[in-house]
Amino acid sequence: MKKWTVLSCILLLAAMAAAQTSSPIPAGTALMVKLQTTLATFSNKPGDLFQGQLIQPVVLEGRTVIPAGTMIEGHVAKVAEPRRITGRPTIKIVPETLVMTGGERLALDATLVDSNAGRDTDVNEEGEFKGPGHDRRDKIEAGGGTAGGMLVGGLVGGPVGVLVGGMVGAGSTGAHWLSKHRSATLPAGTTLTIELNRPLTMTPVVASSGQ
Repeated sequence: MKKWTVLSCILLLAAMAAAQTSSPIPAGTALMVKLQTTLATFSNKPGDLFQGQLIQPVVLEGRTVIPAGTMIEGHVAKVAEPRRITGRPTIKIVPETLVMTGGERLALDATLVDSNAGRDTDVNEEGEFKGPGHDRRDKIEAGGGTAGGMLVGGLVGGPVGVLVGGMVGAGSTGAHWLSKHRSATLPAGTTLTIELNRPLTMTPVVASSGQ
């Protein structure tokens, strides 16, 4: 009887441990990731793959469930580099897989929410990384183009020439802006914050046989 009692306790403890191990990581959990692949609007296209590495462990109920060093894989979903005055360059990435240190692969549903890519960049509610828009240099060019046109027009045609010259200068500056590209870049080494969209169950993905 004693042997059966001890065995029952062992089985119960094992079942409890298994249940704890399989507890899902809640939606909204943030993962801090160092990007391993440089991504840029001028060089990437939708479908390109990227990798990152977890730089902080994920701890659940006092236990480390995802250790630092775990790899994250995903793909580029959107690239936009507007050639016009309005609009900002955009990169959208989709994290897809956690690759554990033991080789297990876990399906991941998460969205980019922040980065440390620098000034004049941000991440919108759709998880799209936005590069810089117009900067001080653009405004200087715009003002310089208009003023330059007005100066030349005034020298040639007096007050009427000033008005026409200003319009021509502004028009040429606008055309220059329309031809310019604004790029967005996420260099390798950038820290990304991604957030789970739904609870993550620590169940490995079964690899397809391809048949």
